[in-house]
Amino acid sequence: MARVDLSRISLRPFKMSDVDDFLIWAGDDQVTRNLRWKTCGSREEALAFIRDVCIPHPWRRSICLDDRSIGFVSVYPWSGDERCKADIGYAIGTNYWGQGIATKALMTAVPQVFKDFNELLRLQAFVDVENKASQRVLEKAGFLREGVLRKYTYLKGVVKDLVLYSFLSTDEITSCD
Repeated sequence: MARVDLSRISLRPFKMSDVDDFLIWAGDDQVTRNLRWKTCGSREEALAFIRDVCIPHPWRRSICLDDRSIGFVSVYPWSGDERCKADIGYAIGTNYWGQGIATKALMTAVPQVFKDFNELLRLQAFVDVENKASQRVLEKAGFLREGVLRKYTYLKGVVKDLVLYSFLSTDEITSCD
């Protein structure tokens, strides 16, 4: 596959018409192995997920190549006294790994998230210590590695060590073009 021109990458809310493109990557165990959600097994599951999870989500965007869904970026804002922080997660289809697309998506998302959530001071990401590619994505997008959280969470039935990354509202976003 030819390298993707990053100017063709955009973020937008999910639409029900994304279902077939969504199923390609959300139905791939390689993509979902580091996500809390299970792999979508059918078009009906994908439709229900888009309708019930993606569309009503407070901040979930489809990563698009020429307006076709190839992945997602989600932000989970905390509330109450913890409203100054939010968790961010992302994934893209395996056909697009290693091309800078996830980095471009994060660098596009971060300033928009800080604009959309005006009390937000901190975005944080949790990454499996074994997922070196995702760690590189975060570092290239300007996130700071804060440390390793040992035996921190269960992921698909296995206790995992996670690396914690953060990006503060005062941090500089660098250009990825």
